[in-house]
Amino acid sequence: MPRKCTICEHEQVEEINKEIVKGIPLRDIANQFNVNHSTIYRHKDHIPQQLTKAKEAQDIAQADNLLFQVEQLNEKAWELLSKAENSGQLKTALQGIREAKGCLELLAKLQGELQQEGTVNITLAPEWMELRQIILQELEPYPEARFKLAEKIEEVEKNAGN
Repeated sequence: MPRKCTICEHEQVEEINKEIVKGIPLRDIANQFNVNHSTIYRHKDHIPQQLTKAKEAQDIAQADNLLFQVEQLNEKAWELLSKAENSGQLKTALQGIREAKGCLELLAKLQGELQQEGTVNITLAPEWMELRQIILQELEPYPEARFKLAEKIEEVEKNAGN
């Protein structure tokens, strides 16, 4: 069984790695940390693996954080959309739909569910179907506005299918 790298197990391994990455002569590092020059030399090969793993971990953490932020933004967009609907501010609600749609698209891209080159027909999403039904129900007391909005929605959905 091969011996473990004594530098990898050294209590000051991070400081040693930093010195190696800085380009400090290995003999100077060995003297500074009171270790053998040859062990530092052999340990040097371990650093790229560690840096690669650290970079991957950092990238994953950043992606998770970005995903979390977009999810929060999406929740807020839906919350504001609901408030606009409940207060009867239909123009604001329609703007909210556009924002919520943008959040859904961004979230889908980040989660790998949406190819960036292609297009997404958001009108097929269950959330859109539910939202469309809610909007049209809320407009029942305003038949003229409901009719015009229904026509526009139908037109958009028809064009989205092409």
